[in-house]
Amino acid sequence: MRRRRNGSARRIGFTGRMMLPGIIPLAALTVLPFLTIVMMSFSDVRLLGGMRLDFAGLKNWGRFFTDPDMGWFWLRTAVYFALTLGLEMVLGVVLALCLWRLVRGRNLVLSLLLLPMFVAPVIVGLLGRFLTDPTFGLYTWLLERVGYEGDLLGGTFTAFAAVVAMDVWEWTPLIALITLAGLSAVPPTLREAAALDGAGRWQTLRHIVLPSISNVLLVALLIRAMDAIRYFDIIWVTTNGGPANATKIVPVRLYETAFRFFDFGYAAVVGLAMLFASIVVARMFVRMLDTKGLAR
Repeated sequence: MRRRRNGSARRIGFTGRMMLPGIIPLAALTVLPFLTIVMMSFSDVRLLGGMRLDFAGLKNWGRFFTDPDMGWFWLRTAVYFALTLGLEMVLGVVLALCLWRLVRGRNLVLSLLLLPMFVAPVIVGLLGRFLTDPTFGLYTWLLERVGYEGDLLGGTFTAFAAVVAMDVWEWTPLIALITLAGLSAVPPTLREAAALDGAGRWQTLRHIVLPSISNVLLVALLIRAMDAIRYFDIIWVTTNGGPANATKIVPVRLYETAFRFFDFGYAAVVGLAMLFASIVVARMFVRMLDTKGLAR
């Protein structure tokens, strides 16, 4: 018995014992709410006279899988996810390459480039709504000069494009910053060797630079993916999911279900589904990172 205790103590180690006072409260703050949400997903939640959970079996889960609108919300979320991540990665890498080539004034340009990233998403949404206002918005005025006279946030297609553009404007600098850090770590000897072999700029970029920072790009993609799949702030401030549900993605539906209709049981099911989707996406990117690490 003593050997087992000594063995477990050795496995935990001094560092583990020092971390336990912080890990135990953190685990309690994580595990207990998760178990509560799981219980809520199998219950009808009553709020009158205090919170009460009445067991409802698989009713909420059956409703989730038979809801005719939920499929459209997930499809819209997938499109929003793909557009924001794709545009942010492309624009971020291009901006990082431009900054990498810049010799003078790089710090000043980088500081200006990073400004949108430090603005709260709610403020970005309010700013976007102000700029796209059909009466006095700057972007509306500019579009009127080229012949477009519609309301940007009033059309189904334009409203979706507008919230995607706001998200891209705010978070492209983060991708550019991470990519620039990766580019700074590329050994100059590799580029010099490629130049001696007669490789042009495009060939060097394609076969030397980008493969060297592929892991960094995957990390940037993972960081943004975890945020984009549950994004809520800008859409809620600008369109509230409208017009005609054109911008209503799953996080907006979750908020409405929980705090507008007070259907916490069904909201718990939607939240758990979002958690599962986040885990699947994260595992996919981590597996890609592991595969690249093994390939090297």
